[in-house]
Amino acid sequence: MNLLGQSFEIAREENRALLIGYLTAGFPNMERCKSAIKAMIDGGVDLIEVGFPYSDPVMDGPVIQQASEIALANGVGAKEVFEIVASSTVPTLVMSYWNPIEKFGVDAFAQELRDAGGCGVITPDLTIEESQDWIKATQDSKLDRVYVVAPSTRDARLSKVTSNCSGFIYAASLMGVTGTRSALSGAAESLVMRIREVSKTPVAVGLGVSNGQQASEIAKYADGVIVGSAFIKLLLENGDEQEANRSLTALSQELSEAVRR
Repeated sequence: MNLLGQSFEIAREENRALLIGYLTAGFPNMERCKSAIKAMIDGGVDLIEVGFPYSDPVMDGPVIQQASEIALANGVGAKEVFEIVASSTVPTLVMSYWNPIEKFGVDAFAQELRDAGGCGVITPDLTIEESQDWIKATQDSKLDRVYVVAPSTRDARLSKVTSNCSGFIYAASLMGVTGTRSALSGAAESLVMRIREVSKTPVAVGLGVSNGQQASEIAKYADGVIVGSAFIKLLLENGDEQEANRSLTALSQELSEAVRR
């Protein structure tokens, strides 16, 4: 069993969900990105999701888009993404649109990520029909493949997509882009239930989670809770590294306690 599988198994034994924290690579800069990830882990984040900054992030809302623009202006590319992954002390995935992976080279990207200590990749815009090269590359490099499913995904396609996932399945809580929200869509729970009918792979829910109450609600029915924009928002609002990191740790602690309730 790989690192992701082990992490979900441990959480299952502890009767809780995993907390997965997202941060864009190289945002606000390389060193602060590394220290921010450490602050998140110190607060209780179980898995780290490193975002590969991209100029056309169709799934991302304005907060993550802003972080990507800053990272791109800093010259962040694949080399820097792998450096951030290597700095993490917990199991770490990359979330990347397909274009940067294809541009870097499918086999080379998978191997470089594995060499950096990464354990998987979330590809939000890659379809199963176009995944042949990627499936082979990830199998060869022993990386997990995580695809995204949405409430609108039909049953036949849901079975097809989830059967090609490993590590976990990313369930989008609503139709739309990433970003913090005051209330979560009721579609998330029904989507998780539908996934459970066709797959035994762990399910993590993302899009819109920003506080402990929301995380606790999701943890009642999902194996993992994904939080991204809420962390990035704290960094955008606070230019002081120490104060920002204290806020990141505090939010991580709140969320970590929530997924254990």
